[in-house]
Amino acid sequence: MKLLCATAFALFVLSALDYADSSAYDKIVSHSRIRARKEGPNVCALQQVMGTKKKYFSTCRNWYHGSICGKKAAMSNFLCQSYKKLNPTAVIAPIDHVYGSLGLVSATSTQNYADISKLKSEIEGPGSFTFFAPSNDAWDKLDSEVRAALVSNVNIELFNAMHYHMVNKRLLTKDLKNGLKVTSMYNDLGLHINHYSNGVVTVNCARIIYGNQVATNGVVHVIDRVITSVGNTIKDVIEVNEDLSTLSDMALSAELLDKLGQQGHFTLFAPTNDAFDKIDGEVMERLLRDKDVLKALLNYHLLDSVQCSEAIMAGTSYETLEGNNIEIGCDGESLTVNGIKMVLKKDIVTSNGVIHLIDQVLMPDSAKQVMDLLGGSLSTFGDMVAELGITTEMMADAEYTLLAPLNAAFTDEVMSMDQRDLKIILENHVIKSRFGLGKLYNGQRLETIGGKYLRVFIYRTAVCIENSCLIRGSKEGSNGALHLMRTMLKSAEKTMFEILTERGGFSVFLSLMEAAGLTDLLKQEGDFTLFAPSNKAFSVLSDRDVALLKSNPNALKTILLYHFSNGVVIGGGLESGVTNLVKSLQGSKVHMKLANSTVKVNSVQLQEADIMATNGAIHVVDQVLYPEDIPVGNQDLLALLRRLISYIQIKVNYLFITISDFMKYEVLIFVIMKHVVFLNASVGYTFCWVVEGEPSFTKVTRVVGGEPSFTKVTRVIEGEPSFTKVTRVVEGEPSFTKVTRVVEAAHFCCCTLTCGMCVCLLLIEGRNKPRRVLGKQRQREKTGNKSAS
Repeated sequence: MKLLCATAFALFVLSALDYADSSAYDKIVSHSRIRARKEGPNVCALQQVMGTKKKYFSTCRNWYHGSICGKKAAMSNFLCQSYKKLNPTAVIAPIDHVYGSLGLVSATSTQNYADISKLKSEIEGPGSFTFFAPSNDAWDKLDSEVRAALVSNVNIELFNAMHYHMVNKRLLTKDLKNGLKVTSMYNDLGLHINHYSNGVVTVNCARIIYGNQVATNGVVHVIDRVITSVGNTIKDVIEVNEDLSTLSDMALSAELLDKLGQQGHFTLFAPTNDAFDKIDGEVMERLLRDKDVLKALLNYHLLDSVQCSEAIMAGTSYETLEGNNIEIGCDGESLTVNGIKMVLKKDIVTSNGVIHLIDQVLMPDSAKQVMDLLGGSLSTFGDMVAELGITTEMMADAEYTLLAPLNAAFTDEVMSMDQRDLKIILENHVIKSRFGLGKLYNGQRLETIGGKYLRVFIYRTAVCIENSCLIRGSKEGSNGALHLMRTMLKSAEKTMFEILTERGGFSVFLSLMEAAGLTDLLKQEGDFTLFAPSNKAFSVLSDRDVALLKSNPNALKTILLYHFSNGVVIGGGLESGVTNLVKSLQGSKVHMKLANSTVKVNSVQLQEADIMATNGAIHVVDQVLYPEDIPVGNQDLLALLRRLISYIQIKVNYLFITISDFMKYEVLIFVIMKHVVFLNASVGYTFCWVVEGEPSFTKVTRVVGGEPSFTKVTRVIEGEPSFTKVTRVVEGEPSFTKVTRVVEAAHFCCCTLTCGMCVCLLLIEGRNKPRRVLGKQRQREKTGNKSAS
């Protein structure tokens, strides 16, 4: 059993290594076997383009779409390499020499030309050869004059042509690496191999349609065209081709011509002279005047890889040497660029790449002026900028950044505005100087051609300028940058205080800000976010309630500061579908969430968002916000806040304060006032204090053994006094505390310190509420008269 498992594991490892060593071509053949497995173990599936003889091993993508180059492709089955039909099953054919193998793969025309050119004896004899054999259809497609010339001089021209299809060693498809140059048997001229990820393998751009027919003295690969020798570079070709003279001159001016003569693997989409003649004369002059722009234009036609037409089976994006991408695709037999049929002649193979002649000039964004980048979804902005005369304010030799709103931003309301007002707004969308996307940073100020400044805000998933955020599609032209904006920009001209005062509806909030001494926060310079409660948010409060709020300045500050945060946060800057945490000036977190174009803060929906001020952004809410982590101990304020704030349940809390290392007392306290009274006492003392309320009078008496002694403590704050009398006797008997309260307005806590226990009596609104907190029992001698606070 162990031996069986070990053997199975070894076979698995070996098969995995073999698969890892296989090429893209081998994998696609294996895939075709899987597709045709119902037809038998040695059957491969092909897709044949309808109306043509072209067949391809199918990729998953093409199989799913059922088409190749936009044309319907039907499935057909054939026997895989090295197999032949023997009823009722397929059997492997006997191996033969290269000449005999040409017959096995149905390359009979090549076999015939090998015979008449006196090549037969060589490829039947000893050696190791790779023969890239043109199919019968490939010979039929060859120009008749060329074919006649070959046949008329079989001993030289045909013999040399056949040798150019041969390599003096065996090369399987897995050995044919992309970019490989192998030496042919004709004058040591090179053969240029490309092995693409979709499984296509080409030799001088001729596709291998049937590979790896192993022979006793080599291997045969069937290709779809007759190949010719290559010796010239791309530079050589465009210099001698009269139809490419304009391209040659422009490449020379841009200092690119020499690059096209260097070693490499390039693809050049070469515009003909007629293509350049289609360009407007003024544009052509501008291109020729600016070497950088001209260089960008030509580099946009150049790829740093060889893309033969036979490898293109669907539209694919490729990066150009200019930096932007073009899409190379196909439509039947035609090659397309950016979806347009423009290729006049394809696959001019050179020693350093391939040339495709095109009848149009490809114009990259970098060669266009920034105004020329407007169009489609930005056409309205372009039209309005021109109509209002803003383009005349833009100097020809200067650079600009356009913040272009989408057409949808130009609503009926915008279009019906006074033309002078609309011009001022649109001037805010034209920035002096060029600022590409990578040049924008948080806090940056951009000057418009109207003399105003716009602020940049950077968020996790958005870049925003004032109230509007950029959307995908930023571009850079020859004289500036273009950014697409979702909405119209609203420049900030007034402070938060001025906006709230002039708009009205915020009088209660402004009066509370004044009572808390925070009005300057609305006026001072800075970058803040304000969640401004409207008067509607305070509609449930009476004048007495408002007065109560104002009477607690510390509590009021805490509530109000929770409505502010440092930094500007606008709706478009929020990450959609998740909770965005924003730290308030009070210290607690504010929870913001964007979902379905609606912004909520602590589950309260914003009534109006992104009102831009010179010192921040304002969002209007119709409820007062309150931090969930801050409890309230003042019963009057608690009742008020519970009426005022309905979206959460405000907590009540008892604060535990350590008296010693093992005892605590518990005080019901208004925590957001940040006010705690500290007392020094020794074990055995009983003490009382005022937590909050009207002035109080407290009397404490303590008796310790024998004749009782007492201590009188009096504390007067203001107003009408109230007092509490506390008496405690300690003579070995259990101790007790008596508490009397006279004035209901005061809130008291009295505490007796014993060895292991502190009893705290809380009197609130005239009702005694005793709460007991037990500390760890320890021996009295360990505590002594230790003081604690």
